[in-house]
Amino acid sequence: MSKPTVRDANLPTSSSLLARSTKGATYLILLQIGSRALTFLVNQILLRFLSPELLGISTQLELYSISVLFFARESLRVVLQRQDDDDAAEPTRAEGFDPSQSHPISKKQDRKIQEIVNLSYLAVCLGLPLAFLFAALYIRNADPLVLETPAIKASVNLYIFATVLELLSEPCFAIGQQQLLYGTRASAETLATFTRCVLTCATAVWANETDISLGALPFAIGQVGYAVVLNVVYLACIGPFGSGATFSIFVRPINSPSALLLWDRFPFARLTLAFNIYAQSIFKHVLTTGDSLLIAAFTSLQSQGAYTLASNYGGLVARMVFQPIEESSRSLFGRLLHQTAPSSSSSDSVKVAARSENFKRMDQAAAYLQTLLRIYSLISMAVVVLGPPFSPLLLHFVAGSRWSDSDAPAVLAAYCYYIPLLAVNGILEAFVSAAANPAQLRAQSAWMVAFSAAFAATGVVVLKVWDQGAQGLVLANAVNMTCRIFWSSLFVSDHLRLHGAPVRYWDALPSAGTMIYGFGTSWYLKRIENTFFESPWHALHGIVAAVGFGMAM
Repeated sequence: MSKPTVRDANLPTSSSLLARSTKGATYLILLQIGSRALTFLVNQILLRFLSPELLGISTQLELYSISVLFFARESLRVVLQRQDDDDAAEPTRAEGFDPSQSHPISKKQDRKIQEIVNLSYLAVCLGLPLAFLFAALYIRNADPLVLETPAIKASVNLYIFATVLELLSEPCFAIGQQQLLYGTRASAETLATFTRCVLTCATAVWANETDISLGALPFAIGQVGYAVVLNVVYLACIGPFGSGATFSIFVRPINSPSALLLWDRFPFARLTLAFNIYAQSIFKHVLTTGDSLLIAAFTSLQSQGAYTLASNYGGLVARMVFQPIEESSRSLFGRLLHQTAPSSSSSDSVKVAARSENFKRMDQAAAYLQTLLRIYSLISMAVVVLGPPFSPLLLHFVAGSRWSDSDAPAVLAAYCYYIPLLAVNGILEAFVSAAANPAQLRAQSAWMVAFSAAFAATGVVVLKVWDQGAQGLVLANAVNMTCRIFWSSLFVSDHLRLHGAPVRYWDALPSAGTMIYGFGTSWYLKRIENTFFESPWHALHGIVAAVGFGMAM
């Protein structure tokens, strides 16, 4: 019987991957909490100086930036987080490595990192023309009121610069993700977010004090600051990473006799997969940002501002908790769901060990998914029960009477029912992106076309026919998300069942007692919510009921 090689001994186990992913999720959650807390505080200051119309314009510029970044890098990010045999077998460096010391990393792993770096630069090449194209389309089709806004062209030009600059950080980001350096990402994005908040707030306050109208320029200046700091921190932390190694953070030829490469730099296998995912990402982006596109097309700037405020507060839980878990889970699923295939010349013991490890990883993936869905269901229950009745009270205190008297409270209340769908869809699609093969991804893209049509049709009906405004748009989002959850849940259950690790969705739901108590609390709070502003005793009753429900969970 042959002895295990050093390569076999270094195989990362499913337990170590889960522990490192949990640590990474903790970093990302803390990052989101910190960045969102900063953004929240700054927004409270900005809301005192902004009108709903100006907030609507800033939302359009943010949508521009998000769209360019998504189409330029999203499919590549998904591909670079998927694992092949060599990726799964090689160890990664730990946080806090010392560049002056020898690194426990192989030359083969250096080659894999160079492949990732080279592919990351494709995002820059794709994003540059997209940045100018989308900006030209925005200016050409903008509302006349937008074009009359002070410094609008300067704001757009700064957003172009900031977006391209942010894309230049992709190679360092990809190295950090591939090597599970979550602390580096947390540091970079925290400092960048802090810089954006300070610059945006300082510029807006200065303009108000000097009685100068800058329009959306404070947001553009803040975005430039974000991109600059992001690049500086990534270069400082990731730049020394290649010292003593054979890879570079710049594009270099790859010496690989076995891999099929384009121009000796880009692996064909990953390029093909990226192309398949890119086609799907177009529909995913339409579904993800379709609400912003529809409301920009069919409603006034004032309604856009109210919807932006409500969705920002409503999505706070999703962005602070669910999004970082989804991102770290995508990396974890990419490693756990990879099936190690020993060579035909391997000994029987190595084959048995690999098969056992594959089954163990699949069980880990199913258990991890089941646990997350259970936690999500409890958090969602709290949001659905407590969110709608307290929405008007929340906006009154954090945004002022100007916003509490608008449509924002009703939109925020409706958004609370949408959050559970957003959370469940995120984790299920993270699983799909890690497990699906190219044929399955093409099938998902075909279904995305149907989901896009359903979303667009629902949006047009609620906005144009029923004239429900921003509140009706939440309904269109719910229809979209329900369709996506249905498809993803079928895929996940089929995939796990075929590999002997079935998932039980019903077990993830809250207990019957919790649900009954929750519905009772919700009914009581809805009865008295209109009297919160009239009597402090009623508001106190509502708070007591909310605390009681939290303790019962």
